[in-house]
Amino acid sequence: MRSENPVSKVRATAAWLKARTRQFKPVAAIISGSGLANSLPELTDRISISYSNIPNFPGTTVKGHKGELVFGRMGGRDVVIMRGRFHYYEGRPLNFIAFPVRVLAFLGVKTLIVTAAVGSLKPSIRPGDFLVLRDHINFMGGNPLIGNYDPLFGEMFPDMNEPYDAILRREVLAAARKLKVRASEGVYLAVTGPSYETPSEVKCYRMLGGSVAGMSVVPEVIAARQLKMKVLGICWISNFTSGISKTALDHADVLKLGEKVSVKMKVILETVLRSKNI
Repeated sequence: MRSENPVSKVRATAAWLKARTRQFKPVAAIISGSGLANSLPELTDRISISYSNIPNFPGTTVKGHKGELVFGRMGGRDVVIMRGRFHYYEGRPLNFIAFPVRVLAFLGVKTLIVTAAVGSLKPSIRPGDFLVLRDHINFMGGNPLIGNYDPLFGEMFPDMNEPYDAILRREVLAAARKLKVRASEGVYLAVTGPSYETPSEVKCYRMLGGSVAGMSVVPEVIAARQLKMKVLGICWISNFTSGISKTALDHADVLKLGEKVSVKMKVILETVLRSKNI
């Protein structure tokens, strides 16, 4: 039995969206992470489409992920925002995580900005801080490119020497300094979740070179880099990981702190969207 061409669903979904958003030709996209409901940039001519109405898009199951695509304009360019992402721990096949990124690319997106709530692996990186990603470690036990290759997505063996764009990283750090927001560069260590890390795991991840731990981002970035997208990763620190803080971790606390962080994230995202380097 022949498997379905991996391009067919991507093309169908992109065509459906284009038919309903003909006035937009998005060149930049944002994937919004947990707790960032209020970080949506001020877009003009805004249109929202619920995931539940989009062919081949399942609904989100994680609290704090609204589940809609938002199209609009900012800084003289068209933008699309995913308010809510899909996670491996929700039971999605890991290679499905590449699907929405590929749809964005087929819409014309050249730059992908990923945001996320993460746990700090280091005492010096505190809750409320921002971390601009310079690299990552895939500890999820799989890869989103397995089993769904097509030449239209790019090379089968994409280079990952510079997964996150250096120029955009510098611009975000400069914007954070102006806002007096604590921000630094670091390495995202991706785990499957949904359980939080044990103290021993935290020690291991720190020894491996991780700055923060999270349950998303990396599969999206791998798919984007295969497509030759420019990628920027901005994380906000929602908590210390186990063993650093003695407080039990709770997703509700993540969402509460995210409400405060969202305002700062919004300003930074608006600064990036106006950048000539997008």
